[in-house]
Amino acid sequence: MDTKGDLKAFLAAEFQEHEEVTRATAKAVEAPFRELVALCTTAIGDGHKLVFFGNGGSAADAQHLAAEMCCRFSQDRAPLAGLALTTDSSALTAIGNDYGFEHVFARQIRALGQSGDVALGISTSGTSANVLRGLEAAREVGMATVGLGGGDGGKLGTAADLLLVVPSPVTARIQEMHITLGHLLCAALERELGLV
Repeated sequence: MDTKGDLKAFLAAEFQEHEEVTRATAKAVEAPFRELVALCTTAIGDGHKLVFFGNGGSAADAQHLAAEMCCRFSQDRAPLAGLALTTDSSALTAIGNDYGFEHVFARQIRALGQSGDVALGISTSGTSANVLRGLEAAREVGMATVGLGGGDGGKLGTAADLLLVVPSPVTARIQEMHITLGHLLCAALERELGLV
């Protein structure tokens, strides 16, 4: 449908696509989402942390979700241990300069990650070298690894123990679902941990 110049039709088409991807994602991630909630509930309950990382919009999602964990999501409650590896500009630029951009998450994981923590790598394409290396490093230190991807999942399936894939080739739709899944994770953790 050609919607050029017709903002009403454009808006309707975009929302229709969003709704279709939402329904498809709900079906696609039903089982892995339950596994994710159980994994993260156990980690947090045992005193471990969730470590988020990604590039661009996924970096923003990592920061957003870590903040929801440390601050609060739906109402006042005890803080939860969430960390974004996308916020320390000195670490990112030093590692990128000295070792290469593909190592910016792996190096931080090796410094800050511990066995029992959960690494959540976010990549809409599933092919981001630094996210894949970050997940590989997480496995090496004994962390559980989770990938949030899109399309066919790219290479995340081999790097992550648990994979949640948004079945869409459209980056914007994938990102919309990633933040929705992140919000659902926060809400579910608050419920499962008895904090609300």
